[in-house]
Parts: sequence; structure tokens; C-alpha cells
Amino acid sequence: MSDDMKAHLESGITTLCHCWALKRRDGAEMGFTDHDGLLSFEGLEFRADTGLSALALQQTTGLAVDNTEAIGALSDAAIREADIEAGRFDGAEVRAWLVNWQDVAQRQLMFRGHMGEIRRAGGAFQAELRGLTDPLNQPEGRVYQKNCGALLGDEACGFDLNTPDYFAEVPVEEVVDRQEFRFAGIDEFEEGWFRFGTLRMLSGAGKDLVGLIKHDYFDGETRVIVPWQPLRAVVAPGDILRLTAGCDKGAETCRFKFNNFANFQGFPDIPGDDWSLTDPSRTNQLDGGSRRT
Repeated sequence: MSDDMKAHLESGITTLCHCWALKRRDGAEMGFTDHDGLLSFEGLEFRADTGLSALALQQTTGLAVDNTEAIGALSDAAIREADIEAGRFDGAEVRAWLVNWQDVAQRQLMFRGHMGEIRRAGGAFQAELRGLTDPLNQPEGRVYQKNCGALLGDEACGFDLNTPDYFAEVPVEEVVDRQEFRFAGIDEFEEGWFRFGTLRMLSGAGKDLVGLIKHDYFDGETRVIVPWQPLRAVVAPGDILRLTAGCDKGAETCRFKFNNFANFQGFPDIPGDDWSLTDPSRTNQLDGGSRRT
């Protein structure tokens, strides 16, 4: 804490408020305060007309997770219900300060973390805020399994998703319930080419939203793409979307579809449970050789 801020707190007469800064994963930033006027610092304006407030911050020593909650009203000018529904605030970075509103240079960062679960009711929202130690609660490490443990296109996989013939950017022609996309074309890709791939919106109200593709098939001459879940925004004909080829994480798919077997992150020859529980055989030759066929 700065000496000026410490002196202000020890003075016995304080002019303090709270300020919050949100940075979404799409890069959008916004600031809020529980003061009654606009404040500015660190290149952000902290608005006072949002009705945002926070519960007491719980902090402990060690690696326990700092946590609190933010409560505010839903409005078109600040945090919109449509943006929450579309998942644009999921995992957003959050910073919170204790600020002397008469001199914003006197401030202390009290919390840094990200948004967790968000609940909505009665025109308001309540967001769980999780501290920087929260990721330490997540299991880490590599799983030994037959299928690949990497995500298509990530650092471990190394495949370039911009490779020609592995994606298509097309306008939406027909959409049913934000989940079934139908096209008269895209017949240059074989059936099932995009299954397990991604559907990313490049324009429209759902811009930057991503869906995982469950089905990719032909209905007569019509190509049908179906994500696992409906996109969380309105999708209209003419919106541009990007379809990326899918990977089922199998060794043969990696080798023949993507020609990327050198980066395969699975263990196709690892024995399964059936092998480890097999009883001694009376007929097969027991010579200590490989049991893989």
C-alpha cells in the first residue's frame, strides 16, 4: 500500500469507494464503481450508473481461493442480459480496488481473478468472483490413453487450422432453433468432414461464439451441420460462419486425415483393461511376445 493511501486510511476521515474493472475474453473492457460519480484511472472510466456492488471479500493466507460476489442491475448501457446469455462474460478477468474518490491516485488493488458462475433473476445478476489461486484446484497432468490428449490446432497438436481444405467460411443460408444449419452447397467436403470440429460465428449478433459440431451429413443435396448445443445468440441468414474440420482423436484420423501422426499425443499401443485381466490361455503360445493383434 502506498504511503499516501495508508495515511488517508489512518486519518480517521476517509472518502473511499470501490471500483471494478472487467476485461472479457474478446478484449472488451469496462469499469464500474459504487461511488456516485464518474472516476477515471488506468485508462478506464468507472461508471457510477450501473448499480454494481460487491459482497465482502474473503481472503486467507496460503493457497486457499480468494472469493467474493458482484451484484448489479442488467442494462443495455452496462452488462446486458443478451451478452451474459451468449457467454461473453464467462471467465472475464476482474480487478477490484479500494479508491479515495477525491484523489484516485490513492488506491489499493484488493482483488484480482475472474468471473465464475453468473446467476440472473428479476432484472439483476449475481456473479461469483474467483481469485488467482482458483486454477490450482484444477487437475493437471497427462492421461495415458489410446486416443490423443491434445486439442486440434493447439501447441501440442501443432496442426495449422488455416490449412486449405480444412475449413470453410460461408454465409448462413437456413438455421433452425440456432442449432441446425442447412446449406445448399459445401459439397466439396466429404460427409462427416466437420464432425467433432467447430462452428465459429464471424459476424452478426453471435460474432465470436463457437459451437462444437455433433453431426455433419447430407440430406439429399443439402448439407446439414448440427452443433451439440444451440448457439447462445440470435443467428440470421447472411451471417458468416467458419466451419473447421473435426478430429475424433484417433490415431488413424491423425495419420490419414491430417497427416500429423508425428505429433499424435495418444498411446495407441497401450494395453487395455481387458488385456490386464485376461486369464492364462491353454491354447495360445505363451512366449512373452506382444499380445497386440
